[in-house]
Amino acid sequence: MMDILLRLFSGIGTFFTEDPIIAFTRFVLIVIGFALAYLGFRRKLDPLIMVPMGLGMIAINSGVLFLNSGSVGTIMLDPMVSEPSALMTLMQVNFLQPIYALTFSNGLVGCLIYLGIGTMSDVSFLLARPWASIIVALFAELGTFVMLVVGYQFFGLPLNEAAAIATIGGADGPLVMFSALIMSPNLFVPIAIIAYLYLTLAYAGFPYLVRLMVPKRFRGVETEMEYPQVSKKAKFIFIISMCTLLCLLLPAAAPLLLSFFVGMAIKEAEILPYHKLLESTITYSATLFLSLLLGTLCSAQTLLDPKVAIILILGVGALTVSGIGALAGGWFIYFLSRRNNYGYNPVVGISGVSCMPTCAKIAQTEVSEENPYSIILPVAIGTTISGIIVSAVAAGIFMATFSVVDILP
Repeated sequence: MMDILLRLFSGIGTFFTEDPIIAFTRFVLIVIGFALAYLGFRRKLDPLIMVPMGLGMIAINSGVLFLNSGSVGTIMLDPMVSEPSALMTLMQVNFLQPIYALTFSNGLVGCLIYLGIGTMSDVSFLLARPWASIIVALFAELGTFVMLVVGYQFFGLPLNEAAAIATIGGADGPLVMFSALIMSPNLFVPIAIIAYLYLTLAYAGFPYLVRLMVPKRFRGVETEMEYPQVSKKAKFIFIISMCTLLCLLLPAAAPLLLSFFVGMAIKEAEILPYHKLLESTITYSATLFLSLLLGTLCSAQTLLDPKVAIILILGVGALTVSGIGALAGGWFIYFLSRRNNYGYNPVVGISGVSCMPTCAKIAQTEVSEENPYSIILPVAIGTTISGIIVSAVAAGIFMATFSVVDILP
């Protein structure tokens, strides 16, 4: 009788037949999924990511059933299958397998999000004051390079794996996924999961870092908003030129670069049908499926990989050091601006971490609490765009270098 009940309610029954460690991990992940979804609902974390991701995490760890082969599993997704015939079979059974195989595991979903990010980006400030934005963005890559060294020297990771994990410091989810796919496909799933978890937690953690590194009296500093006007023609030529140059120099990152610059070009060319399509439908559809897939990838078997602990440590280290570096860059530009007699708020520095538009919004929120009349958002957005470009350049160099290094005799 008990055996019949366990098979009838297999989601519960599998808890009693699996390895106790896996069963306990499933329970913990269900609780974490509930917490993430609820915090997204309360707007403590980014709801666009956390609500579907939390529910996906709950479902993949609750909906475990007994399979005909005698093993246990789900009918949602198997990210580890690679043999073509097995993949074709699963694409007819697992409801998220086609989306994963055709959009996630080849980086397409990241490129779609980059198209949307491009349509939301304005390069006016970047062109009006390029050096301020670029310097802050360079400082914000500190975590990437520090954790590359730490991962290689102290954790003994191969260069390609250390580099793939270190890109989490750039705080650019699609870029992290794409880089991991090229440099370390065996760690692609845990890196993608942890990257997005940390990027959303940055939504809650970076304000405290700002308050720690920028005293209250400096957070309300006025930022100069009178910059030379940049024509649409100049912006469009810049977009085309940068796309050409960066694709020539960094062909490994060309898909992401093309997506980002196409989005910006459509915005500046005022192609309204494409702009509306990319800014709303494509961006939000891609974000929904990305978040749902990330949640369903959070199975106990996946996250019990021993290397996940290393990714957790290096990931949080990379983001923290990048945030510190970005604010240090903000202070650097602040002192330069005092010498040149124009206003610059050091809080803008946090927007050099290229989580678009989260970090720019964090900067504006922290400033507004001290001085409601200090508007830094346009400057912060320009700095974030610089951060995206610099992160893409760094990742492109990593992909071109460490993917090659890994296969050398």
